[in-house]
Amino acid sequence: MDELELDLPAEPSERERTVADRFRRRVVMNVPDRDNEKLARLIDAVNRDDELYALWVASNVNAMERLGMTDHGPVHVKIVMNIAAKLLRLLVDRGVQPAVVQNYGLGVDDAAVVVTLAALLHDVGMSIHRADHESYSLFIAQDRIRHLLSGLYDVATATIIRSEALHAIIAHRSGGAPLTVEAGVVRVADALDMAKGRSRIPFEAGSASIHSVSAQAIEDVRIEAGEEKAIRLSITMSNSAGLFQLDQLFREKLRGSGLEPYVELEAHIEGETEKRLLKTYRI
Repeated sequence: MDELELDLPAEPSERERTVADRFRRRVVMNVPDRDNEKLARLIDAVNRDDELYALWVASNVNAMERLGMTDHGPVHVKIVMNIAAKLLRLLVDRGVQPAVVQNYGLGVDDAAVVVTLAALLHDVGMSIHRADHESYSLFIAQDRIRHLLSGLYDVATATIIRSEALHAIIAHRSGGAPLTVEAGVVRVADALDMAKGRSRIPFEAGSASIHSVSAQAIEDVRIEAGEEKAIRLSITMSNSAGLFQLDQLFREKLRGSGLEPYVELEAHIEGETEKRLLKTYRI
């Protein structure tokens, strides 16, 4: 998937963890804007927002360095943003109408702004605490979205865009119930950041559990236009333990997202390193 060939820095060493060090290693956000001027201006504003970047840094410190969890910082949100952009495009290409188009007469370009904002801000509540971080994300995101949309829309339209983005943020939580295509896209995109150990399931660092083993089993996630459905997900695994990721995480995030009619998934196990129990897994 060409959009996800991302130039991402390595994790900082123990001696590179001051605020200044972390900002020197700043992850630059980019996503194909496809001549969407509002999206291009939004991304420019995001890359100039030091407060937002500091929130991502704080979120990742809580997640990775204090709780031993997987990445919830700028690398994660950049990946989710790009996955979400592709999911939205594939849906629109098949005639699926985003909610802001259907309910407010806005454009697909505006739906892309909603999805981008929600993807970038869905985990900023981790800067406060892991528990109920989705709710904390709402009141942090409220102010940052207002700032980022300044000059892009009139007050009334900006308020609608902000409300839609906040809905997508809270709907990505476990048991969340997205009411819009945009929210469903962000929910599913979050779950798809699973390739090569990037599991969204918390696990104890260094543990030999199904969580840690399955997190290493997902080799590749490909997102393409499907033949029968709008989106085809092709997952390559090195070990059948990767099925835990698909059953315990992805299936739960897909269920209730509203995207179920548009997504087909097929997972293949490559290699001969274990007794072959199955060759293909489908949702």
